Amino acid sequence: MTTSVEFYDRMLSLGLARVSEAAAMASARLIGRGDEKAADQAAVDGMRTQLNKLDIQGVVVIGEGERDEAPMLYIGEEVGTGEGPAVDIALDPLEGTTLTAKDMPNALAVIAMGPRGSLLHAPDVYMDKLAIGPGYRQGVVTLDMSPAERVSALAAAKGCSTEDITVCVLERPRHEEMIKEIRSTGAAIRLITDGDVAGVMHCAEATRTGVDMYMGSGGAPEGVLAAAALKCMGGQIYGQLMFRNGDEKARAEKAGISNLNRVYTRDDMVTEDVIFAATGVTDGSLLPGIKREVGYLTAETILMRSKTGSVRRMTYRNPT
Repeated sequence: MTTSVEFYDRMLSLGLARVSEAAAMASARLIGRGDEKAADQAAVDGMRTQLNKLDIQGVVVIGEGERDEAPMLYIGEEVGTGEGPAVDIALDPLEGTTLTAKDMPNALAVIAMGPRGSLLHAPDVYMDKLAIGPGYRQGVVTLDMSPAERVSALAAAKGCSTEDITVCVLERPRHEEMIKEIRSTGAAIRLITDGDVAGVMHCAEATRTGVDMYMGSGGAPEGVLAAAALKCMGGQIYGQLMFRNGDEKARAEKAGISNLNRVYTRDDMVTEDVIFAATGVTDGSLLPGIKREVGYLTAETILMRSKTGSVRRMTYRNPT
């Protein structure tokens, strides 16, 4: 039974940073070792242990999978000490398991937290996603537009040529036609093999990353995590669930979703103020990865609060 305790995001934010740090540092010894499952399990163990030290009544709404699929950090699992505010938690202990196993860029440990009921309970299905950074009017690009129309609209809003636009796309066979259409506008494409939460976040720091827009389909849970990041960083994201069969539709209905065709905005997926933390596992455009030296591990974390719009970068050097 939960009690009504205010969500003190400022007080909880540093604790959340410790959670993502713990996951990233736990997976560090498996970077480049070729074992995705072991890297993911290490991150899960590290994240869960640290999460259970927080004074929260937490429920995992975006996690490692359904209870019968994931022994820990499953959807619906209660975490924290049971004291403090009732919160929703969205997490990916290792966003980019393949990236970690192969020591490729942009693997992250990611977690977001908001008041109970604030995060969309997205089922584990695909979501068609479109995201841009801050500074544009709402709806300057939409899912109704073709890929080429989106590039043209964003270029017009930015006051530049379509050739000056860079779009981040997950490299998958299903995106081949979309990639051809984007390239027909003269725009550049940054293909990523995994890690579309980081892909979306790139849009919010275009001057740092060089990415203006993200588009394509990927996991719906990752869409909610990306929306939480943009809630803090600024920017727009649109998402629409995609279903391949009746089982996936039933999964959505079980999650409480009645309108299966709805297009979700950032503020539909994240309805209240949230805090968000991401720690670099491998080197990337957003964050450097874990650095190992004799006797020490060093991690860098980005910690954000949507209430204030604050973005804090922290370096943590810890004896091993």
